[in-house]
Amino acid sequence: MIILTWNVQWCMGVDKRVDPARIVAEARRLADFDVLCLQEIGDNYPHPRLYRSGGEDQFAVVASLLPGFTAVPGVATDHPAEDGGRRRFGNMILSRLPVRQVYRHLLPSPVDPGVNGMPRMAVEAVVAAPFGDLRVVTTHLEWYSYRQRAAQVEALRGIYAEGHGHARLGSIVDESGGPFHTYARPAATVVCGDFNLEYDNALHARMLEPFADGTPPLANAWDLVHAGLPYPATFKVHEKWVPGDPELHCDFFFVSAELVPRVRGVHSDRETQASDHQPVILELA
Repeated sequence: MIILTWNVQWCMGVDKRVDPARIVAEARRLADFDVLCLQEIGDNYPHPRLYRSGGEDQFAVVASLLPGFTAVPGVATDHPAEDGGRRRFGNMILSRLPVRQVYRHLLPSPVDPGVNGMPRMAVEAVVAAPFGDLRVVTTHLEWYSYRQRAAQVEALRGIYAEGHGHARLGSIVDESGGPFHTYARPAATVVCGDFNLEYDNALHARMLEPFADGTPPLANAWDLVHAGLPYPATFKVHEKWVPGDPELHCDFFFVSAELVPRVRGVHSDRETQASDHQPVILELA
């Protein structure tokens, strides 16, 4: 099973061309993925509100380019537009494996006076992997506010632990097919996306810390197959905001204990310039 995560910068490449079809083509070139996790997908944000964007509904366009995949949009920002419609921005999961329950988690944004920011969320899809059901959670954490980013890391830990608790202790109590229908939560979990923090940051270490309730800790999948090797740069590789900008390392896969023996490979493609971030690919067996 292959999962690809990628912050696609509203489908704008280093060449400043906005092209959702190029994103899908590049992703397909890089991996025969079963699940595609995208961050920074826009809808109805024409230039200059989103640089170089034509205002297309990228959630719909990307879904149309992957027939046979279930598209799960995760809208974090939802604004009114002058045309009477809505402007939406967020994340997206696309799965060619059957999708069970879907969850959308709004992440906290505690007030940080004078600091720019926008709403953030995590979208979760339970997919039927070849080895059993699997929770796939993708997110994009705050860039500007460390305080908000720290709160969002805590929330992600809580989301993971809550679902794992249901897997350990929950039971099916309703099979009516109605809104109270109970779907079992699997323990196996992947949390991925753009965390806007460095590999050696304290918040990265926090993602790996134990839980007081006995929930098994998460692991960075990279460390399971590349122990001791530097984490690859995933941002500002081909595009610098100012000359001399350092490369950043902020797009990760975290996996639960159940998946640790299943991790066969993790790598980041360094060549593509279809976005300002580099995609990261996880292989499970």
